Amino acid sequence: MRRSTYALAAAAALPLALAGCTEKSTAADDSIAVTATDNACEVAATKGPTGHSTFSITNNGTTVTEFYVFAAGDRVMGEIENIGPGLTRQLIVNLPEAGTYELSCRPGMVGDGIRQEFVVTGDSRAATDADGKLAEAGDGYRRYIRSQTEALVSATGEFVAAVKAGDVDEAKRLFPISRTYFERIEPEAESFGDLDPRIDLREADLEPGQAWTGFHRLEKDLWVQGAQSDTTAIADRLAADVQELADLVNADDYTVDPTKIAGNAQGLLDEVSTSKITGEEDIFSHTDLWDFQGNVDGSQAAVAALRPILDANDPQLAQAIDARFADLDAALAQYRQGDGFVSYDTVTESQRQELSRLLDALSAEVSKVQGVVAGAAGA
Repeated sequence: MRRSTYALAAAAALPLALAGCTEKSTAADDSIAVTATDNACEVAATKGPTGHSTFSITNNGTTVTEFYVFAAGDRVMGEIENIGPGLTRQLIVNLPEAGTYELSCRPGMVGDGIRQEFVVTGDSRAATDADGKLAEAGDGYRRYIRSQTEALVSATGEFVAAVKAGDVDEAKRLFPISRTYFERIEPEAESFGDLDPRIDLREADLEPGQAWTGFHRLEKDLWVQGAQSDTTAIADRLAADVQELADLVNADDYTVDPTKIAGNAQGLLDEVSTSKITGEEDIFSHTDLWDFQGNVDGSQAAVAALRPILDANDPQLAQAIDARFADLDAALAQYRQGDGFVSYDTVTESQRQELSRLLDALSAEVSKVQGVVAGAAGA
């Protein structure tokens, strides 16, 4: 059985780099049009007012792309992933303070991306929250992040201990369990510089000269190549990186923007579409369904944190989302085996397509949440 809890926060960070950005006309609906290709990122505007901005991103390239809005200090204010060729996706992001931000397209979802500056001017725009629902959502989501991170530290400690003891069977058993807590809050790890790739980078995403650490390096050791000379050091590094994540989310100044919660609910479903459905995430262990469920859990928790806002402003959407989560839950339950899931390599192509169809139906509804929250915040 799955739990409705509270949710996630924030997002990724990459080093600053400007390249190939040009300006074009604004979309008719007052959103800022972004046209992404394989080697360019054309943005309709280079400046805007404080408050909520809406970007409409069209991918005219030949590969999947992502779009990010960065603040100073490599802090992501908003992101949208998995924009396939020919698709248009919308991102609503809250930029409450004047300053210079950066917009970035990432063709192929790799590298530093194609960036340009976006200057925001005007008075500070704190979200309107007369009934306290926005603050309640942020507080609930923060509690969720902290509780999942605490569990992640504990579970990762057990996993690391088994790896270091050479207990391969126990380490294999604990691998998907510990990852579940990370998958529920993955967008939060992405908000802290290179912490996410240190914990969760896949071998296929390694760039030349990049050190490979984290869960997936240990996954390969356990399932494919056996213990290596640095396996113990990699395990210790994973435990330290997970503890660093816990320290960051437990800091007194850690806060959550309600609009970002909605973006993370969508982002977690994009994570499933990008790598879990295809079987690319856990390519050695085939424990992808654990991660699939973790991402869906995190998305549902994010929506749950925002539920009072949805109920007050669009109860029909809230009910539609409930129904789509229930459909996907029921489908995933078919692949349960004991306390976990069957190996993903036993799931047929037609079964994967059905999971993908249900995921798309859910994603279509969850994508509307950002607009509802932005409206409630006085966008």
